[in-house]
Amino acid sequence: MQQFLKWTLEQIRKDGSSMSWMEEKRFEWVPLCASMLKNLLDGHTFIVVTDDDRAWFCHYLLRAVNNRQKNRPLLPFIALQTLYPNLYQVKNNEDIELLEDMLSQAFPGGYTFFYVGKNSDIKMQIAKRKDDSFMWIMDEHIQNSFYLLSDDDSLDIKLIQLFRLLDKSIDAVLFAEVAFENE
Repeated sequence: MQQFLKWTLEQIRKDGSSMSWMEEKRFEWVPLCASMLKNLLDGHTFIVVTDDDRAWFCHYLLRAVNNRQKNRPLLPFIALQTLYPNLYQVKNNEDIELLEDMLSQAFPGGYTFFYVGKNSDIKMQIAKRKDDSFMWIMDEHIQNSFYLLSDDDSLDIKLIQLFRLLDKSIDAVLFAEVAFENE
């Protein structure tokens, strides 16, 4: 069983020069991803939330994570928009608290937000209130989040590459190929 940091570096290098941007960011990625994977192993449901510009990514992730060609159990990933179609009506802290109450009742075993987007979106405020949220944030360094630039010409490609790395990481954890000591 390998250490997750070393395993991650090997996976990045296997993808060649197209993933070279991630090699230096792996130290930022590994602790966040390890925490997310531990929540997955603990039985958390992952509630995927994106800003409007990354709505396509939510659809991509939800279709890809449980692709039937994968030899693993189906994983509990669901879009917040599916759980609460009136998400656009969330405007303030009271609305967020009502939503959190509903989610706590719906997922008594725990849930983790997986947010991709800008910090300025109200949906980010929903995810940010939960300490263990897995967040990929555009244009702003926020503690316990992975930083990306929204004006990066390769942003969409990088999001897909990050998902592929995450997906491989899920397999590695489910099949006990990696260990998290000191991650």
